[in-house]
Amino acid sequence: MAKVVKKKAEKPDQKSGSGKKSWQEKLHLDREVEIEVTTKRFADIPPGASMLIATPLIVDQYIRQIPRGHFSDIRQIRKDLAAEYHAQYTCPVTTGIFVRIVAEAAFEEYENGKALAQITPFWRALSAKSPSAKKLSFGMNFLLEQQRKEGIIP
Repeated sequence: MAKVVKKKAEKPDQKSGSGKKSWQEKLHLDREVEIEVTTKRFADIPPGASMLIATPLIVDQYIRQIPRGHFSDIRQIRKDLAAEYHAQYTCPVTTGIFVRIVAEAAFEEYENGKALAQITPFWRALSAKSPSAKKLSFGMNFLLEQQRKEGIIP
């Protein structure tokens, strides 16, 4: 299995004191790209393979470049990021988590008054059938509405 990425201890949110970070804070956490070599099979990744562990911001940048009306699923995102960072695979677990962080952070911006055209178009990379979509704090209606508007789904 891939080496476990250790997180830095999280400090309580200074604004609320609750210790819970906003989605924007999670998106902008100080993380670096890592490439690990798996020691045993991990999801669809064989032992001895190089596996990229991206960052939420890298996933955000990838999603921002998906053209209007197009869709790239997690599998395609993983393939493209692995190629870009010269790894054989991209971690499926962290990629799914990071896509959700991107979606939640974008919706947070939208709720705070940012124009739709200025937020990350996460609906171009998040299927309503995915486990991440089912966990969205704002439900799936917004996701489906944007996909319909762009012709991604009928």
